[in-house]
Amino acid sequence: MTWTVERTDARDRPQEQLERLFSEGFPEFITADRVVTEYIGRVREWFADLDLMLVDGDRVPVAAGWGVPLHWDGEVSSLPAGYTDSLVRAVEGRERGRTPNTLVVCGAVVTPALQGRGLAGRMLTALRETGRAAGLTHVLAPVRPTTKERYPLTPIERFMTWRREDGTALDPWIRTHERLGATVLAAAPASQTMTGSVTEWEKWTGLALPESGEYVIPGGLTVLHVDRAAGTGVYQEPNIWMRHP
Repeated sequence: MTWTVERTDARDRPQEQLERLFSEGFPEFITADRVVTEYIGRVREWFADLDLMLVDGDRVPVAAGWGVPLHWDGEVSSLPAGYTDSLVRAVEGRERGRTPNTLVVCGAVVTPALQGRGLAGRMLTALRETGRAAGLTHVLAPVRPTTKERYPLTPIERFMTWRREDGTALDPWIRTHERLGATVLAAAPASQTMTGSVTEWEKWTGLALPESGEYVIPGGLTVLHVDRAAGTGVYQEPNIWMRHP
């Protein structure tokens, strides 16, 4: 089948198509990043040209991906702290009139029924090509490793070095990026910070959180820190910075 790329805002899309595409989604707590909530409206408005979909011959979306443009000097030491900081830098860079030179790929998903057919790689390639066409000479991605949730107690700095016997990355999402020529740059141990009340966290995780301490949570890449005295829970999600050629 032939797939084509178009902007997400190119047409109105039936809700059932979007629900099918995003049906696997992310953990419910992923929306509890308060800084992302503050900036995401401007991201969607200003950087719609970097919000893309891969569609089939009937214009049904089979994959989606998006990114933001920002300025980066090419040094590992000056990488954004992670996903959230990338949004902040992109928005504030635009507000200050700074010329971006870097595409940060913020996410890509494939409709579950079509996973394993190389569509994620096509989506990433489309984002890279769109960024290059816009004059963005660097391409970065704060990668959320899909199997890290199986090892929530392992520091991200160690997890990102794990390899299979054939030398490829243990994590399949890291492997997808590596097949496109990307290389690991650095860990982003606090790529996002999700904050909520203990009651909210119990709803999001389906767990009772009876005392202060650390909890392994469903879908979490690391542990949740609960402070019963303050009535809050804080989760800092780790990602892995990768650089595309």
